[in-house]
Amino acid sequence: MTNIVIIGGGPAGYESAYVADSLGATVTLVEADAPGGACVHYDCVPSKAFIASSEVVSNTRDADVLGIRMPPADQITVDAPQVYARVKELAQAQLDDVTAGLARTKVKVVCGRGRLLPAEGKGGHPVEITPTDGPAYVEQADVVLLATGASPRVVSGAEPDGERILDWRQVYDLPDLPSKLIIIGSGVTGAEFASAYNEMGVDVTLIASRDRVLPHEDGDAARLLEEAFARRGMTILTHGRASSVTNTGDGVRVELADGRVIEGSHCLMTVGSVPNTGGLGLEDAGVATDDGGFVRVDRVSRTSVPGVYAAGDVTGVLMLASVAGMQGRIAMWHALGEAVAPLQLKTVSSNIFTHPEIATVGIGERTIDDRDMDVRSVTLPLRTNARAKMAELTDGFIKLFCRPTTGVVIGGVVVAPHASELIMPITLAVQQRLTVQQIAHTFTVYPSITGSISEAARRLIEHDDLD
Repeated sequence: MTNIVIIGGGPAGYESAYVADSLGATVTLVEADAPGGACVHYDCVPSKAFIASSEVVSNTRDADVLGIRMPPADQITVDAPQVYARVKELAQAQLDDVTAGLARTKVKVVCGRGRLLPAEGKGGHPVEITPTDGPAYVEQADVVLLATGASPRVVSGAEPDGERILDWRQVYDLPDLPSKLIIIGSGVTGAEFASAYNEMGVDVTLIASRDRVLPHEDGDAARLLEEAFARRGMTILTHGRASSVTNTGDGVRVELADGRVIEGSHCLMTVGSVPNTGGLGLEDAGVATDDGGFVRVDRVSRTSVPGVYAAGDVTGVLMLASVAGMQGRIAMWHALGEAVAPLQLKTVSSNIFTHPEIATVGIGERTIDDRDMDVRSVTLPLRTNARAKMAELTDGFIKLFCRPTTGVVIGGVVVAPHASELIMPITLAVQQRLTVQQIAHTFTVYPSITGSISEAARRLIEHDDLD
């Protein structure tokens, strides 16, 4: 029987524990907090619950045009304590579900920390486990999975204090909504919080270090979102790098490297994440990391040390809960001798929960431009869609990428409300190597937003070489 020690209880950890247990392994899951990890406690679950509250305000924006009389947007009130309390309740409920799921298995869950020890001879990996409520002991593991996740990056001179200067895990402890929020960092996390707070009526200033928000996303999508933000009164400052953030007692003072100064009530730092590798004993065990400190892995989650795997944000491989879970499952299937397909990042769909949402899958414009690929694409504005017209939806589009001769779909972008749900047909197309002909000949409901996906495919096969 294989003895497996998993260090870290987030999606990568508990999903791998389920797989290993189902395949008959003896599994010990070591988690410093509680199963669920940062995803459930602080990150994905709470932030999306918070965003869901802001969507209620978003949905009232065009009420008058639709014949429904609502209070003006500046008269809609947000009960911040109730919103924050609900966020925490949902996180706790999800945590309870994960805990209950593990309780139905034979997995031994230890609240504490784990650390790799140097291997002595061959066969096995000693892991020092230090329970929160007991003395340390050593477990001899046949297989180890590192799934310790990542934490918000801290910038010198702008350290979060939990009062005025915050990271994204501290916002839910505020007594009320900020009156004037400065967000430093315009990546996915910064854009999502900027969108949500802006919808709730907060005066938001978003500081981007480059020439636009979401610098790593589809350019058309990023520009559309910037325009939507600006229309809603958000201030966007580009080419801004914070040199210092100061808590002035009743507010914050942000100084940028170019001399600009911005003042507000609170500052939210969203400048990326760093891997939680401290105290794991990686160097002593010979586990290699990259320049950013993330654990190096291959497409089946193996590290540089045989028998030691890693999964999730600690690897820096597309930091999504869905990817973390899949990396963990792949690791266990591989370690326990099951047939397994290596991780295929080009089939992973992702979503940015702004308003409108931005969902992507497969090969996008950056890869196409960098590799000078021969690709055909089409973009259909959302405003041309019948269902969108009925709901007064104007911000958004559907974009498809395909091979010019075969018509095989290799990627797509959806910018629309609930794009996270609408991207699924394109994800299936990329995963199964469907052609635009096949999509074009598939029935869709009329009227529906997904109708624009089949319409985009029809536009692509209008070219002679795809007939």
